Amino acid sequence: MEPAKFIWMDGALVPWHEARVHVLTHGLHYGTGVLEGTRAYPTPDGPAIFRLDDHVARLLRSARIIGMPLPYSHADLRAASLELVAANGHRSCYLRHVAYYGYGAMGIDVRSCPVGVSIASWEWSAYLGEGTDNGIRLMVSSWRRNDPNVVPPAAKATGPYLNSVLARAEAAAAGYDEAVLLSPTGQISECSGENIFLVRDGELATPPASAGALEGITQDTVRRLATDLGLPVRTRTLVRSDLYTADEIFICGTAAEVIPVRSVDNREIGEPGPVTRKLQAAFADAVRGADPRYRAWLTVIRASLKSF
Repeated sequence: MEPAKFIWMDGALVPWHEARVHVLTHGLHYGTGVLEGTRAYPTPDGPAIFRLDDHVARLLRSARIIGMPLPYSHADLRAASLELVAANGHRSCYLRHVAYYGYGAMGIDVRSCPVGVSIASWEWSAYLGEGTDNGIRLMVSSWRRNDPNVVPPAAKATGPYLNSVLARAEAAAAGYDEAVLLSPTGQISECSGENIFLVRDGELATPPASAGALEGITQDTVRRLATDLGLPVRTRTLVRSDLYTADEIFICGTAAEVIPVRSVDNREIGEPGPVTRKLQAAFADAVRGADPRYRAWLTVIRASLKSF
């Protein structure tokens, strides 16, 4: 990862290599934080952040779920995101928002710890390498998705991501590209960092939030694109065998975008199918401003900065 010029940190642009936290930061020891990832894409009007307001809103919801009082409003975080991309001169980039309990007092109790907020941006190409074109290999992990009564999967929180790290490491060690996690009751939940869709008999299906899947913004984007293409979409309970008998499978997320799946647990799905390819193309048009139906999802950097 190539460093950018600046990171936005607690209200100011800080040079990349000077953006630091104390070694006794509470979030470092106990995983007490929430995060978001979004992307900016090149468009005919210049760089634009895709679904920025939705990502900021989810960050605020995640903080509310874990009881973290954020010191910045939606408008503050929106403005900071635009300022950062402009200052770093990106044509396209990934943005990582993170809010965390900082250095105050050690121990589980967070009441003496201030909340820090940072936004970083960097140029990040294909998250899963050549998978966008050729498809990836999945395995069903032995690690289960977090039970919602243990930690809330609806919060995009930092600590629970250890669950994803373990699953992804297991998959990589076994020679696969990504892991599928099951819910505590054995339903398909999601991948380590992406939502999952399958296609069978022309219908798309994706697991519900009740299976421990994050309510993905890219997942929601794909639902809308599929509907506009005349493709039926259902959010429903899925089990492992549904993956083995699917006509097509793809995963999606902000970092991964839309990635076809070639196999699951060595059951061959095959080459990326026509539905997946249609949705990949529709997604690429939407995020780059080529389809006017989705322009409301784009926050153009220059135009937005002029309005402050």
